[in-house]
Amino acid sequence: MKWGWFILKLILIVICVFGGYLIGYSLNHENSMAHYAWIPWAGGACGLLVGFAGLGIEKLIKHIPLKLLAGGTIGLVLGLSIAKLIGMGFASIQNTTINVVIYIILSCIFGYIGMVLGSIKVEEVRFPNLPLLGLGRGIRPNPMSKILDTSVIIDGRIADVVETGFVGGVLVIPEFVLQELQHIADSPDPTRRVRGRRGLDIIKRLQLEKLVEVQIERQDFENINEVDAKLVALALRLGAKIVTNDYNLSKVAEVQGIQVLNINQLANSLKPVVLPGEVLRLHILKEGKEQGQGIAYLEDGTMVVVENASKHLGKEVEVSVTSILQTTAGRLIFTTLKTGELSRQN
Repeated sequence: MKWGWFILKLILIVICVFGGYLIGYSLNHENSMAHYAWIPWAGGACGLLVGFAGLGIEKLIKHIPLKLLAGGTIGLVLGLSIAKLIGMGFASIQNTTINVVIYIILSCIFGYIGMVLGSIKVEEVRFPNLPLLGLGRGIRPNPMSKILDTSVIIDGRIADVVETGFVGGVLVIPEFVLQELQHIADSPDPTRRVRGRRGLDIIKRLQLEKLVEVQIERQDFENINEVDAKLVALALRLGAKIVTNDYNLSKVAEVQGIQVLNINQLANSLKPVVLPGEVLRLHILKEGKEQGQGIAYLEDGTMVVVENASKHLGKEVEVSVTSILQTTAGRLIFTTLKTGELSRQN
């Protein structure tokens, strides 16, 4: 595929050079006074420059959304039309040079204004949802689309959730998130480097399993620097949800009316239900912050605070649940030793 594009670009350059040479050759022979051998070659050199300029423009605009290109083109055409109409008012001027200069100036001014206004104001136009044309709220508007942020990709649990079949629709991975993952993977810090490579591996895993459609979204927001702000802007444009583990991003997105799927909240909601009064058998691992407290953990990692258990470090004890505290970081379960354990302690 890369060779095909290379050959196509090479053909374009050859055509431009040959066309420039022919134009120079024709101009040279139309001049009956003198003929210069270098004029055709100068035309070929100009054609070469035009060809490279065309390739440069292609690189510049290929990342611009089709919606903005369409709006800019329409605005440019309208601007040039207005310039043409205004230029007709100067047709009575007999000096051809003045007429040409006036028309060029008007075309530049109104063409530029039309192109800029067209690319900006097109966002205010509500097109019908036409995914193939890239019109509507985004390039591929889909209410089932879910945008993955950097934190949830590095976390990796999204791949396991997808395998269970609980997540459907389209998973959207913005190109600026991929760039952030690449920067993390190239970091001199070994820990960050491992996290970045893990994130890239998770994306590859999602693409290979093909349980859901994975799209790489190339829309970017040049006037926005922060990745989180770009995610919010993209979600608003696509009408999509955001999948994240970032608490602050979740709150900012919710304030702007974006639905957020937080993997940490999902994990907390799936933890076993423990009720006050329930008896648990736990292994005391360490002392707590308060005097006499012991710390244990359930199989799912939930922390359990056991009162008066500091003397039972390294032992299994039976405890009774007294209360449960839900925090942003997860659940905390508070317990006390059962009567039999207290009597053995005394």
